[in-house]
Amino acid sequence: MTRQNNIANKLKNKVLIVDDHPIVCNGLAELINQQNDFDVCGTANNDIEAMTAIRENDPDVAIVDITLGDKNGLRLIEDISESYPDLRMLTLSMHDESIYAERCLRAGARGYVMKHEPPNKIVKAMRAIIAGDIYISGLVGKQMLNKFVKKESGAYTSPTDPLSNRELEIFEMIGKGTKTRDIADQLCLSVKTVESYMNRIKTKMNYKDSRKLFLHAVQWLMSENKLD
Repeated sequence: MTRQNNIANKLKNKVLIVDDHPIVCNGLAELINQQNDFDVCGTANNDIEAMTAIRENDPDVAIVDITLGDKNGLRLIEDISESYPDLRMLTLSMHDESIYAERCLRAGARGYVMKHEPPNKIVKAMRAIIAGDIYISGLVGKQMLNKFVKKESGAYTSPTDPLSNRELEIFEMIGKGTKTRDIADQLCLSVKTVESYMNRIKTKMNYKDSRKLFLHAVQWLMSENKLD
């Protein structure tokens, strides 16, 4: 590699891709490496690999899928934001913006792009967050504004709105049929703590018992196309 190429690479913003789908990772890497101002410095399949890759590669931008296997990417975004506050994060998601966009921004992301959007939107979003801006589509902006107005009036636009990020994560796992012990193990929590979260969910969503909690969690996941 020539000295000129070395200088050019140093001027590029380094990008880390966090996604557990190899095809998505490869496609994003190819798209990003075609740009004059970005270069992929690494990929990660899960939260542990992501934190290691950030420490080793010191990226300028991290593209984080909101769903990593059975785990919720919101927790990873929060962890990255706490440990690496200067790292710009762009959330890539297949899920409804009205549910996740605001949560991602509050967790520390600087942008939100749906997976079905044109590839140029991802590049546009990366350039926006590198410039210090927040990137959301016009549709997401309208949804978030409507959501804010309804919250001010005391109404919710989604049954999951009252839930915290951790409660939403557990609610999803319940809907997938994950047992309480397994939820505790996967989230590194005690069974008692998980049960406490479940009780809070039931209270916030007005469920009388655990059976209704499970049924509604399954129905919600089906409505959001999160069950195969």
